[in-house]
Amino acid sequence: MKIESPKIQNQDNLPLKNFTDIFYEEDLELEMCQINDALFDNEVLPRARFYKMLFKNCKFNSTDFSKIDITDVIFENCDFSNAKMNSSSIHRVEFKNCKLLGVDLTESSFGNVHFQNNLLNLSGFGNSKLEKVIFQDTSLESADFYECKFKKVDFTTCNINSASFESTSLKGIDISTSSFDSLTVSLSDLQGCKVSSYQAVQFAAILGLVIAD
Repeated sequence: MKIESPKIQNQDNLPLKNFTDIFYEEDLELEMCQINDALFDNEVLPRARFYKMLFKNCKFNSTDFSKIDITDVIFENCDFSNAKMNSSSIHRVEFKNCKLLGVDLTESSFGNVHFQNNLLNLSGFGNSKLEKVIFQDTSLESADFYECKFKKVDFTTCNINSASFESTSLKGIDISTSSFDSLTVSLSDLQGCKVSSYQAVQFAAILGLVIAD
């Protein structure tokens, strides 16, 4: 699936700024810049806005970013573990080699987002809308996708073990290259999902079927 990449002008020549510069902005906004090595753990910064910029090697552990607006942004080697990013708008964004363990992304809107080689175990996406989203080489163990709306979402070579898709339709979703031992999903929501032959046997076992060779 092809998705739109972040639209960042002069990406290799963005001016460097300190993350704390955001407090000098009237609307808690940063744009068209690069932030490196920021440490902003256990802070509260709701309704922040990030546009057309790059973050590298930043740590935002347990920070409250509720209702954040992120558009045309790349995050590389950043840590959002246990951060609150609920009720957010995230569009044309790439997360590369990031740690988002236990992050709260509930009730959010995602469009053209690429999660590549990330740790998203125990993350929460409940009641979110995901359109044109790629999870690639990413660990989503025990992630919660309760009552989400999926449209053109790919799980490519991911670990989705113990993930929950309760009340979320997987029709048209391809999980055939991903791995799991167990999943929480109803039979009706699984209809139309693309799975491998091995996964089909796994689902049969989860559903309590006895397969006779």
